[in-house]
Amino acid sequence: MNLDPRVALSALTNALEEHLSAALNRRGEDDPSVETAFYGIQDAFEAYEDALFAATGEVTPLDLYDEDAEDVDDVLDEDDDLEDELAED
Repeated sequence: MNLDPRVALSALTNALEEHLSAALNRRGEDDPSVETAFYGIQDAFEAYEDALFAATGEVTPLDLYDEDAEDVDDVLDEDDDLEDELAED
C-alpha cells in the first residue's frame, strides 16, 4: 500500500513538532517521551522517504543517524567533509 507523500510529509512534520515539545518539556536526562518522539521522527521520515520515492522516484538529501554505527566519529568526519565541500562551492 503506497502512502500519499503529502500525508507522509504531514506525519513527519507532526513528529518533528512532537519531538520539539517533548524536548522542551523533558523531565530529566532519560525522559521516555523524548525517546518516543525521537523514534517517531525516524519512523515518519522513513515513511515519507518511501512514499516520496514511490510517487516521484526522488529522495531527500537526508540520512538517518545510525545509533548502532561502529564508529560514530567516522560518520561525523564524513559530515564535516561534506560541509567543507559545500562551503568551497
